[in-house]
Amino acid sequence: MHRLKQGGRALLAFARPVDETLMQQTLSPAQIDLFRRMKRAEQLHSLNVLRDVLAQADDTPPDLAAAALLHDCGKSRYALATWQKTLAVVVHALAPRLEQALSQDENMTFWRMPFIVRKYHPAWGAALLTEIGASARLIWLVAHHADPLKLWQDHPNINLLMRLKKADDAN
Repeated sequence: MHRLKQGGRALLAFARPVDETLMQQTLSPAQIDLFRRMKRAEQLHSLNVLRDVLAQADDTPPDLAAAALLHDCGKSRYALATWQKTLAVVVHALAPRLEQALSQDENMTFWRMPFIVRKYHPAWGAALLTEIGASARLIWLVAHHADPLKLWQDHPNINLLMRLKKADDAN
């Protein structure tokens, strides 16, 4: 049901306004440029992630707030249709071995594109943030937002990553 709601929000994104004020209060000018490269549905999703992150605790470090808005900025490298994103989510859930095969490298073809974007967008986002001189912590959060938490359980930023993943998963 959660994924159906996500798909519905993506389809209706054209009719919903983007909260420019909240975004501009959170991001630097260079980061705003990255945010604006994202599709409207990703912008709206990211704003919802930020709202959830802010609601989790009284204190939200600026890098975590920026990561909430920019965790999917790597997806701007390739524009995917809603059906392609849906296909990647369904295959991930039902046939993870097929997903692994289809996303094994960055050899982009029409049918492999959704799986490659799903797998590599965190690294692409981290690279974009590196190019604009973002902080190491922001880059790390974006680079690892799709990783299993157990990989980073001893990392000093695990609590921030947990907050980001919880909000991302809820939206």
